[in-house]
Order: sequence, then structure tokens, then C-alpha cells
Amino acid sequence: MNALAAYGLLAHGLIFGALATLLPLGELRARVALAATTLALLVGIAPVMHGTFGTPSLTLLQLAILHLANRQPSPLSFAPALGLLGFVALFYPAALGWGAFDPYALGYQPWALLVALLPVAAALWWRRQDSWLLILAIDLAGYASGLFANLWDVLFDPLLVLLALVIVGRRGVIRLIASRTR
Repeated sequence: MNALAAYGLLAHGLIFGALATLLPLGELRARVALAATTLALLVGIAPVMHGTFGTPSLTLLQLAILHLANRQPSPLSFAPALGLLGFVALFYPAALGWGAFDPYALGYQPWALLVALLPVAAALWWRRQDSWLLILAIDLAGYASGLFANLWDVLFDPLLVLLALVIVGRRGVIRLIASRTR
């Protein structure tokens, strides 16, 4: 097993543990998270998740760790989730060949992408979004470690996009229900 596969299995175990903490269990939350993470690795849930969704991004892993640590509110709120969905609505079709430009290829030689992230980091610093700035810094350190071949794979993945879709969809459903009860 190579390092990327080991990372993927461990990360999916932690992500499954973070998902298990969404159950309303009160004081048992920490124990359930630990048990779910262990079960995901031992029973085969993490390998199935890894096979289905691929290697999770370092961003998703960090969000799962923050959730396991009971950090509230989550950095992935409605606005960042909506921004991610807007970005991937343009990125994924182009990366899948629906245009002449392939943005995914930029991630293999990311100097231009790293330069483009400088204003993003400056904006995060200016707006005092310390959580996102730390997530970005760890993402870049993870890419520099050589574990990931493409910078885009460090920043986001399909499971993170699915999570963002759930967050945005949940808000839409809540607004729809609230408008019907008035």
C-alpha cells in the first residue's frame, strides 16, 4: 500500500467518524466518533468510501477533524459552500473536456495557481478568516510534501462538493418550509 492509499483510508475513517457525530447522542458523541472511526477502518467502510469517492482532499479531512473536535461554527457555512459550488460549476465541466482549456492540468505545474492563491490568502487574512487561512496553509504544506500529484486534489474533491451541496440545499429547504408556514 502506498502513502496516498494509506492517507485515503485513514482520512475516510475520520470522515465517517465525523459523519457519525451528526447523530443526536449528547454526551456519547465523542465515544461514538471514536467507535465509528475504528469501525470504518476495521469493517471496511473506509475502503468502500475510498473506492467510491477516491482520495479525499486535505480540506475535507481538516473540516472533518474540526467537526470531530466540536469546533462550532463550522468553517464550511452557507457562503463558502455556495462559493465552492459556483466554482466547481465552472471547473468540473472544463476539466471534463467541455472546452478548449483544461484547468485541472494547471494543478500539475501549479506556479500560476499558487500565485492566484496569494490574493485569496490576503483576502482571508484581511477578513480575519483564520480558520480558512489555516486550512489553506495546511493544504499547501500537504501539497509541498509530495503526497498529492495535483494541487486541485488537495483543495477539493467530489465528497466535499457533495457536502457543500447538502449545506446549500438544507438552507434552501429551510427557507421553503419557513415561507410556507407564514
